[in-house]
Amino acid sequence: MQSKDLETLLIDVADNGVVTVTMNRPEKKNAANGAMWAELRATWTEIALDPAVRCVVMTGAGDAFCSGADLAGQRSDMHQLQAMNMIHMTVEALHMIMVPVIAKVNGVAAGAGCNMALACDLIVASDRARFSEIFAKRGLTVDFGGTWILPRLVGLHKAKELAFFADVISAAEAAEMGLVNKLVPHDQLDDAVADWADRLAAAAPLAIAMTKRLLNHNATADRPAAIDAEGLAQTVNFATEDTSEAVSAFLEKREPVFKGR
Repeated sequence: MQSKDLETLLIDVADNGVVTVTMNRPEKKNAANGAMWAELRATWTEIALDPAVRCVVMTGAGDAFCSGADLAGQRSDMHQLQAMNMIHMTVEALHMIMVPVIAKVNGVAAGAGCNMALACDLIVASDRARFSEIFAKRGLTVDFGGTWILPRLVGLHKAKELAFFADVISAAEAAEMGLVNKLVPHDQLDDAVADWADRLAAAAPLAIAMTKRLLNHNATADRPAAIDAEGLAQTVNFATEDTSEAVSAFLEKREPVFKGR
């Protein structure tokens, strides 16, 4: 994958395999219009198929992460059911990424933008960040996978509170209820995310990918099925060059160099 500028996104690819995807409509607080949904879907699909990618950072330009769907900027030539199907395909493209995805939340994350952040594997938030399941205040129901992921993160009753009242909550409140992994002062956000992204990029990519898959799938699996899936994944790990490299590095008292094979 190569660094590039699209109509609504900026894609930056670092030498260590960290891909930063920046939603780039700052004048609209990065609200997602039809073009952005299409570019996000295509970008996430490309990332999922690229073995050189080790970690993804999702963020927004300016002072916002993503304020949700641009209700005034949706395609007029498309039936609403078709438009929602396009958004559903975009959600699935994000969930199909095998490598860790970090949401770098620098400002408001509302509606679909909030649920986009929640769909990432880790959230690092600035103390200026704000979160809202804003849908009810727009006469809408929660989408972009929010009804699936929100109860799993905060429990059913808390999820109902957030969805019914559609209040804007601070980054500190989000961290307290478990929506955010790390809360940092705004001027430390770049460094905090870079540290995590670099550490993940240096980790064993196959093991991390399988761990991500196990955690996502086994959250709703019964115990025997979860343990069985762990065993199958571990069997694959023991046959990889990365595991052999990790053992050699441990014995030789050096840092391992993982190649994803």
